[in-house]
Amino acid sequence: MSKDPYSVLGVARTASQDEIKKAYRRIAKECHPDLKPGDEVAEARFKAAAAAYDLLKDPETRARFDRGEIDASGQETAQQQYYRQYSEAAGNPYRRAQAAGAGQDAGFEDMSDIFAEFMRRQAGGGFGGGQGTRREYEFHAPGHDRRYAMEISFLDAVFGAVKPITLPSGDKLEVRIPAGIADGQTVRLRGKGDPGHGGGAPGDALVTISVAAHPVFRREGDDIHIRLPVSLDEAVLGGKVAAPTIDGRVSVTIPEGTSSGRTLRLNGKGVQRRGKDGRGDQFIEIAIVMPDKVDDGLRRFMEDWRQENGYDPRKDMPA
Repeated sequence: MSKDPYSVLGVARTASQDEIKKAYRRIAKECHPDLKPGDEVAEARFKAAAAAYDLLKDPETRARFDRGEIDASGQETAQQQYYRQYSEAAGNPYRRAQAAGAGQDAGFEDMSDIFAEFMRRQAGGGFGGGQGTRREYEFHAPGHDRRYAMEISFLDAVFGAVKPITLPSGDKLEVRIPAGIADGQTVRLRGKGDPGHGGGAPGDALVTISVAAHPVFRREGDDIHIRLPVSLDEAVLGGKVAAPTIDGRVSVTIPEGTSSGRTLRLNGKGVQRRGKDGRGDQFIEIAIVMPDKVDDGLRRFMEDWRQENGYDPRKDMPA
């Protein structure tokens, strides 16, 4: 991604983290490939927004971008910083030269001089005119990690899935989504990043997961929450009604005289706990829904009932 991530999301550089998330969600809802199949423009905009959000959602990564330490694709911008990472690595010639005072004696003014000397050594010359061998001073470094963003469905996050992802090279990989993954977590594909230098190990591909909202289920940790509408007579008389769960519909008992807001618990009907045994629970919040039209019979019944059984549900509220 080469475009400025703030411009891609349509937010100011001073935007809050919540504003950034809302901007990404808006674009995802407008341009997701599942909603606009075959629309290449919308798909490209969605991918760009996902990559921009992946960069800006983490405050630390966002701060590094704002300081110019990394570019819009998340890669280091300063070559000197990249090679300084390895100055403390075992067998690194810069470290040995520095420890022996050779860096100053050889007239190296900065890291770029040191790196130039590495390249000269690989061509067969001696370090600062010394007697070292090419093999002794070869430069080895692992490749950069590559970062990607992927949106998955709510139920794929709950149960796990295998999803394809296309790399910039055109290669396709399968990303194994573990059951119970949460929004914002990252899947690591080892060895699928940039190639290493001088025989160093390749970097990894880091895929940040964004979980789409579900029209019925809401997740809090390992628990699932839903709002279950019930009719007036079901609330008054009680009875069994069907309720959705992530495993399918189940029959739940509505106690007689249930009020809106009452919560029922279904043990073990939540999300598989990652790294632990068992699942979370499902919580059902009852919502009494009146009929679309109050007919004369219901009106007369309630008027008579009020005369004999009226009560004040707000009597304990402060004045």
